[in-house]
Amino acid sequence: MTLPSADTPLYNHPLPAIEEWLAAHGCQQDRKNLHCWFVQTPSWEADIVMEVDSMTVRYRNAGEGGQDLQRSFKYSLSRRDLEEAIFSGP
Repeated sequence: MTLPSADTPLYNHPLPAIEEWLAAHGCQQDRKNLHCWFVQTPSWEADIVMEVDSMTVRYRNAGEGGQDLQRSFKYSLSRRDLEEAIFSGP
């Protein structure tokens, strides 16, 4: 599937395109909760939850004292902005 321009807000992407984009970044979809994804890099790991109006990212053990760090990003952001915000890590 061809993705829309990287400057396109994520809410203008069809769901299969968003799923393909996440998979291309090494994310794995939860088989039971299809709106939940997991990504692991050499320096961090995170859970990504696709909510109704935003994407919530919980970076595991990334906060003060090993706490999880959670951030939410609205689908009105462009795919490029979301990519930079999410995949640059905590």
